[in-house]
Amino acid sequence: MVATAVTSAFFPVISSPDSSGSKKKKTGNGSINPGGIMPKPSSSASLQVKANAQTPPKVNGTKVVTPPVEVFKNEDGVSSPPPRTFINQLPDWSMLLAAITTVFLAAEKQWMMLDWKPKRPDMLVDPFGIGRIVQDGLAFRQNFSIRSYEIGADRTASIETVMNHLQETALNHVRSAGMLGDGFGSTPEMCKKNLIWVVTRMQVVVDRYPTWGDVVQVDTWVSASGKNCMRRDWVIRDSKTGEILTRASSIWVMMNKVTRRLSKIPEEVRGEIEPYFMNSEPVVAEDSRKLVKPDDSRAEYVHKGLTPRWSDLDVNQHVNNVKYIGWILESAPLSILESHELSSITLEYRRECGRDSVLQSLTAVSDHGEVNSGNLSEIECQHLLRLEDGSEVLRGRTQWRPKKSQSSGDATQISPESA
Repeated sequence: MVATAVTSAFFPVISSPDSSGSKKKKTGNGSINPGGIMPKPSSSASLQVKANAQTPPKVNGTKVVTPPVEVFKNEDGVSSPPPRTFINQLPDWSMLLAAITTVFLAAEKQWMMLDWKPKRPDMLVDPFGIGRIVQDGLAFRQNFSIRSYEIGADRTASIETVMNHLQETALNHVRSAGMLGDGFGSTPEMCKKNLIWVVTRMQVVVDRYPTWGDVVQVDTWVSASGKNCMRRDWVIRDSKTGEILTRASSIWVMMNKVTRRLSKIPEEVRGEIEPYFMNSEPVVAEDSRKLVKPDDSRAEYVHKGLTPRWSDLDVNQHVNNVKYIGWILESAPLSILESHELSSITLEYRRECGRDSVLQSLTAVSDHGEVNSGNLSEIECQHLLRLEDGSEVLRGRTQWRPKKSQSSGDATQISPESA
C-alpha cells in the first residue's frame, strides 16, 4: 500500500472509463470517446486561455522553478484539466533533485568537520598554546610556535622572544593553578594587601636558539628561596626532539605597589603559594661572581637618552623586565653582535623605572675575543643601566660565543652591504 501511494505521487494513474456506462467525458473543447481517440477541436472554438495555478515552491529559501500547471477554459468560462500526455505525467524532478542536493551538501559539511586533521604533525602538540598543569600539579607546560616576527637577522629567535616566553608561562601557571587575583600574577591575598611580585635576579643560559616555525615546549615551576623570596625555574625544549634549548632561574620578592617598598611574605600569602612549591635544585647553578659596575672610566660603549615608551609599561605601571635586556644590548658593540651570539646572561635588578625615566646604557668588554688558531674565542661583557642622576637600575653580565659560521674557521665577516 505504501509503495502504491509513493508511486502514485510521482506517476499519476490515468483514470479508466466510467463503469456506469457513460460513453464520453468533456475535456476542454473536445471529448474522449470510449476508444480513447481525441478529435481535433473545431475551428469555431474560441481562444484557449492558460493560467498558472501554482506558486513556485521554495527549498531552503531558494525558489524552485516547476512547470506551470495549465488550465484550459472553454467559451463558457468553465475550467477543465489539460489533455493527458506523456510529458505532463512525469514527476516533478526539479524538486526531487533539489532535496537530494541539500541532503548531500549537509552530509558533506558534517563529514568534513568530523574528519578534520591538521596537515602538520607539530600542530597536534598544544596547537592553541593554552598549556596545562603537569608533574602532579606542581609544574606548568606550554608550547609556543616561533613566529616570523620573533626572529632576527640570524634567522633565529631573539633573546627578547625567549624572555617573553618565560614571562608568559609564569603568568599562565598562576592562572591555571587558580591563584590569579585582580593583579598581574598576584594571588587573591596579595591583591588584598596591595602586593606584587618583582624580580631581583635572573640567570639565563641558551644552548641553542630556535628558528622560524619551530615549536618549543616551556616547563616552569616555583620553589622556596630563603624566608621571603621565591625561585622560579624554566626549561625550554624542542617539542619534537626533547633537546634542551634554554635554562633559566630567577629570584622574586614582594613589593607594595602603593609605597613601592619591598615587603615580607605575609602568612596568608605563604599559605596560598607553599602548596605549589617544588623541592628541586636550580636548573642554572648560581654564578657567585660579583657583578662589576662599569663606571665611566671603564665603559667603552655608552648609549644615552633611553626613554620608555607607553607600550614598555606593564599593568603595574613600571617598565617590563624584558625591556631592560633590550636596553643593555643597545650599547653592545656591533662587531660582537655580528660575529657572536648571546650564550648566557645574568641580571640584577636594583631599581624600577617608570614612563618618565631617562636612562643610560654602559657596556665594558672584558674579553675582546681574539682569534686563536683561526677560531674566535668567547667574549664577556659587563653592563650597567642607570638613570641620568646616576642611580643604578640594573647590573648585568653577558657571555657571547662565536656563531657557527664564524667558529668553523672562517673569521671573515660579511658586511650588510654585500649581504
